[in-house]
Amino acid sequence: MKGTVYIYRKAHFSASHRLFDPALTDEQNAEIFGGCSNPNGHGHNYYIEVCVAGVTDPATGFVVDLKAVKQIMQERFLAMVDHKNLNADVDFLRGVNPTTENIAIAAFRQIAPHIPAGKLYSVRIYETENNYAEYRGDHS
Repeated sequence: MKGTVYIYRKAHFSASHRLFDPALTDEQNAEIFGGCSNPNGHGHNYYIEVCVAGVTDPATGFVVDLKAVKQIMQERFLAMVDHKNLNADVDFLRGVNPTTENIAIAAFRQIAPHIPAGKLYSVRIYETENNYAEYRGDHS
């Protein structure tokens, strides 16, 4: 039996956000979230990396056509978040504290139903060169 192959696609987006809990005071938010709770927000140059897992198609040698994955990422996620305020401009993040973890979960949910072959295995969101979150859906 063929083994599973993991194929990756990476893209870039820029967005602003504010990390805060509206039930807390500005002082409490600053204590928990530090400078990320600035009432005017702040921005990042993020990277998203998706991983699709599956077996290769004997005819093409692909798990999934990466051109299709690129288009899905663009239409279902990047077009909605790039150069946006994640707190105010993104419907699927409305009411969600846009931490790197929550962005990864939201991206997975936006992209997974549209992957045409294989299965979306994980989404990584890089907030900085050194910090990222990875979400694997219901399979760990």
